[in-house]
Amino acid sequence: MDSTTAGALEAVLPARVKENKAVVLSLADVPYVSSAGLRVLLIGAKAAKAAGNRLVITGVAPAVREVFDISGFSKIFTIEADVDAALAKLG
Repeated sequence: MDSTTAGALEAVLPARVKENKAVVLSLADVPYVSSAGLRVLLIGAKAAKAAGNRLVITGVAPAVREVFDISGFSKIFTIEADVDAALAKLG
């Protein structure tokens, strides 16, 4: 997810997290996240928090997890191994 692809997520994520009590976002097919991608995820997290809703991220590849860890995003988001684990966490 970089500056050429992040816009597609930005077009839908804030509205989805505002409309739903919980959103599970799978990054299983995302091998790379740039600062543009992190920005969109942060927008989504803020929108969810403002609405009193939750955003859970799943399927984070090791390289993406490293970016999350270095940037501090691992502390901002609930990150689960897969969709089933995320759904269990949301109860």
